[in-house]
Amino acid sequence: MNTPSIPPFTLCMRGQILSLETPKIMGILNITKDSFYDGGLFHELDSAFQQVEHMIGEGADIIDIGATSTRSGSPISNPDDEIKALLPIINFITKNHPQKYISIDTYHHSVAEAALESGAHLINDISGGLYDPKIFETTAQYKAPIILMHIQGTPETMQVQPNYKNLIQEVMLQLAQQTEKAIEAGIQDIIIDPGFGFGKTITHNFSLFQQLENFSIFKRPLLVGISRKSMIWKTLQTSAEQALTGTIALNMLALEKGAHILRVHDVKAAKETIAIYNALHQRPISTN
Repeated sequence: MNTPSIPPFTLCMRGQILSLETPKIMGILNITKDSFYDGGLFHELDSAFQQVEHMIGEGADIIDIGATSTRSGSPISNPDDEIKALLPIINFITKNHPQKYISIDTYHHSVAEAALESGAHLINDISGGLYDPKIFETTAQYKAPIILMHIQGTPETMQVQPNYKNLIQEVMLQLAQQTEKAIEAGIQDIIIDPGFGFGKTITHNFSLFQQLENFSIFKRPLLVGISRKSMIWKTLQTSAEQALTGTIALNMLALEKGAHILRVHDVKAAKETIAIYNALHQRPISTN
């Protein structure tokens, strides 16, 4: 396998510079009751705070907080409910871990605005700005980066017979179009996410993964989020709870194919994967 040359990207996280010279870890904090793997585990504030401490202790660079479920079949969320759930956790992190970066998993511009105003650094939009185009203007106003993910349909409909004439071309075209809109709105830092599991069959997911290095054409940081997803556990005929080994395997391949950020449930495993990758390529091994 030919490892693509990874440009030394940096992200301006609202005045702080995050170097992506070596890959970074985004720890997932789902505070909903029905997320596909850990739904309900961190719905209460005390358990959410404990999980933040746990992920930071294991080496997470970014905490990605999601207050709406985006699992298959989920309806569009209520932004007011999201804001109410998010703000106490944002305040906890900014007070106790001001050096850590906070990402907000939302597709509502009003949620993005409330979160950024409270100290969040990064917006992670599964719709890539398709559901609420005002999210671009809001993100630009706060000089924050945005993650643009590809999705076909909505969470409620995305797995109802997803279909593509040319998978890689259609995914790239949507991301290119949304990237252009984000740039026009004034966003400087854009991260690309191919959207594994969002409007894609297992075959689509693996075909997309096989061509992951082609996303270097965007000349933007690449985020890969395949942690414990059904493309792994259905292939292995197990469950999300038993999908850690498959996740580690694909995360290493993602790094080889040019990923800059791994979005994961299991921070320690991802940190060790990155350490082995760095050693293999004679890169500095972080001790944070």
